[in-house]
This record gives sequence, C-alpha cells and structure tokens, in this order.
Amino acid sequence: MAVKRGSGGGTVVLVGRPNVGKSTLFNRITGSRRAIVTPIAGTTRDVIAQPAEWQSATFTLVDTGGMFGASEDPLHDLVVQHGRRALETADVIVFIVDGREGLVPGDEEIAAALRGAGAPVVMAVNKTDDRRARGRALEFYKLGFEPVVEIAAEHGQGVGDLLDEVTTRLPARRDGAKAAEPAETAVAIVGRPNVGKSSLLNRLLREERSIVSDVPGTTRDTVDALLRWHKRTFRIVDTAGIRRPGRVARSGQLEAVSVLVARRAIEQADVAVILIDSTEGATDQDAAIAGEADKAGCGIIIAANKWDLMKGRGADFSKTFDDELRRNLKFLEYAPILHISAATGERAGKVLETIDRVAEARTRRIPTAELNRFVQAVTAVHPPASPGRKHVRILYAAQTSVAPPTFVFFTNIATEFHFSYERFLVNRLRESFGLMGTPIRVQVRKRG
Repeated sequence: MAVKRGSGGGTVVLVGRPNVGKSTLFNRITGSRRAIVTPIAGTTRDVIAQPAEWQSATFTLVDTGGMFGASEDPLHDLVVQHGRRALETADVIVFIVDGREGLVPGDEEIAAALRGAGAPVVMAVNKTDDRRARGRALEFYKLGFEPVVEIAAEHGQGVGDLLDEVTTRLPARRDGAKAAEPAETAVAIVGRPNVGKSSLLNRLLREERSIVSDVPGTTRDTVDALLRWHKRTFRIVDTAGIRRPGRVARSGQLEAVSVLVARRAIEQADVAVILIDSTEGATDQDAAIAGEADKAGCGIIIAANKWDLMKGRGADFSKTFDDELRRNLKFLEYAPILHISAATGERAGKVLETIDRVAEARTRRIPTAELNRFVQAVTAVHPPASPGRKHVRILYAAQTSVAPPTFVFFTNIATEFHFSYERFLVNRLRESFGLMGTPIRVQVRKRG
C-alpha cells in the first residue's frame, strides 16, 4: 500500500498502550522508518510527527509514544506531558488496540481519557491477521467509539480502510462533505412478467425509456437510467420479469439469462421495489421474488400497481387488500405498501419519496451510547427468556455494520435468542430508530 507524503490538512494522532503497534502503523502510513519498532514496550519516547497523504487528503501524522501505561523510564512524565499536548492539537485520534490480547483494563483507562479529548476517535484493532484475534474485535465496541476498523499494520491489511475513515473526519473533508451530493442510490424494479415494471420506470423518468407492451417478458435486459429528484440521484433498473423456474426452463436459455441478470440486479440494489399486480394480489412467485430481496439485504418497498382498476370496491377494500398482502408476504412486515398506477401516474411521486426514506434508513448508524440506552430500557421491561437456572442478561450491544443495519448483542451466557425475542428486538429497534423498509440483522455473542 503506497501512501504519499504530504503536509497540512489537519493532525492525526496515534494513541494506545505500549507495544500495540503504534510505531508500525506510523511507519506503514508515512512510508518511512522514522519510528523505531522493537518488541520492547515503551521504545518510543518522543512525539514523532511526519507529513502523510491518502487519496489526495494531506495531514500530519503523530505517534505519541508510550504516554499511556506503567513505565520505569525516568523520562516517562515528560513523555506523558508531550503526548497530552499532541492530543490537544489533534483533529482526529486513532486509538490502537491489540486484537490478540482483546480488551484489557489499560484500554478502558485510555478510552476514559479520550472521551474528553474533543476530537473524533477512530478505533483500530491491530494484529487481526493472527488467528487468536479472530472475532475479538467485537469486544472493543464496548468502549463506545465508532467506527471500529480491523487492521494488521505489519502487513498493511485494512490500513486503507482505516485511512478512509480517518480522512473523512479531517476538517477539510468534513467541511467539503456538507456541500457534496449523496452517492447514487441503486434501485431495482422487480416482479413477475407484465405487472408494469417498464411502465413504472417510464412514468418515473417521464420518458419512454423501456419498451412497454402487453406481451409478458418484453424486457429481457436490465434497463437502467439515472434520475435526479430533490438533489438525490437514483439509478433505477428495470429488470426482466422473474417467472417460476419450470416456466423459465421451458422458455429457453435467453430468458434463463434474463432472470439471472434480474437476480444480480437485486443483489446490487440498495432498494428493491417489488411490483404486485393489484388485480391478482400476491402470488407464490411474488413471495419468492420478495424472499430474494430480503435475503440480499436490500431495502424493500411493496408497490401494488394497477390500483386505478380497483376503484369503487368499498371503503374497507384498501385495508382488506393490505391485510391479505401481509399474510402472503408475512416475512416482509417491515416493508411499506404503496397503492400506485404506473398507467395514470397515481402516487408515482410517493414511490420516489419512499425509496429515499428506505435508502436512508438502510445506511443509518445508531451511536453506541444511544443503542445501549435502548437496550437498558427494553430489557428492563422485557428481559430475554432464561432456559436454565442462570438468568440471561444482555450486557451491551453494538452496531457492527450498515446496509443492512446489523447489531451484535453481548450476553452473559446465551449465544442465541428465542426467535420470538429476536423478532421483538428487531421490531423495537425499527420503531425506536425509524428503520423503515430495511431488513435488520441480529447476532448474539457470549462475552468472553
């Protein structure tokens, strides 16, 4: 990994216990041998600074030496004094911990000192190339810093990801990010043949981009188009209709390839709009398509098309229709239902608005402190079931990833929850943090 030298742009300070790999990381990022690396704890006394650059972002990298931890060095007090002065000037702090050793009291002492530092903290779990460190990175979420990045400074693994996180938090990048537009949102319009996918795409684009006909299977390729809406950019993909496997086999190789491409579009989508024919309701094939989207982890919207043909069926028809739809697609209780007409344009604008909300929810990150306040409140009223004599307690939780939001719950003894309690947690998470239209993944770990 090549990191060019540069200057300006802010100050990034490395901190951590002795011998966790600060100097190794310093040398890796700066491309120098400025910091002396030995197995002896406390080798680095001085506060060493060196210019560095990553992806056109320049900054000054500072290694604070052994300012934390016990030391018999007669100059230790001076090392600490210089280190504190460096922390006061930091724009970003990289808190390095040892993945082999796991979370130790010394890390908690440093964490307490960094909480009042006033600069964003990125946690780097080093030495994760060692098999002893596998899975131990999750322990460090307890300290409450985000993000947590796994690295192996000696070999350069994960250092690029760490620098991506660091540079986005530098003052120049933070200021520039306010003016930058959000990234494209990938949207896949999926469903059975002839439910109106191409008509919906054309309605949203307000142009005849896809060929529309009454012949099922008109669209064979995925047709994608960029759409700008309220300063958002959507890349909308109109996929081929996905039929039952038996029908695909009878239709020949061409349609089989089209279906494969459609499934790939689902896997790459941020949001899938599952189009249902209102005149027929949800079928088994609709459920299979929805299952593909749920498994892929993309946000999901259920759009009941041809709603203009359902008018005049009574005041309660809409509720009855939705209840039946929920029964047939019961695993998608989190997906919003829209009643639309691609032919007339009825509620087409609502589709774009809902896509935007679901895409945002899918990438939302919940601060660790806020998440653990949620855990305390929820478990106080409804604790997990305890199958044995010892009560199961949720000790703390952390969100480990987004797209879809993934949460790890650390317990005293349990490695899994009853499916009904997991569903309860997922529903409360969705309600508390507005995670509309996105799958939520839950993992349970026994604290080591």
